[in-house]
Amino acid sequence: MSDKTPVRMLHDRVLVQLDKEAGERRSTGGIVIPATAALGNRRLSWARVAAIGPHVRAVELGDRVLFDPEDKAEVEVNGESYVLMRERDVHAVAAERVDVSETGLYL
Repeated sequence: MSDKTPVRMLHDRVLVQLDKEAGERRSTGGIVIPATAALGNRRLSWARVAAIGPHVRAVELGDRVLFDPEDKAEVEVNGESYVLMRERDVHAVAAERVDVSETGLYL
């Protein structure tokens, strides 16, 4: 398969790319916490939607989605790393089109 072969997502699959700033974090005191640091509890991650299958209903291309990185399948396409998941594994969607009355949160 060449690098220019088109790829079509199937069923309810969502392909996302982790946010670049998702690696390191800062504590409220300003201490840098590396992405490899082990935490006592699970930490969810944000990613940008790169592709969706035909049966995906609540997510659109370009949306930011919240998911559990422990339940991920990583894949490399054209030298870029992506995460493949089912739509049901998405916990939240952040997009301009989301109605404010539905969330009460702003990112």
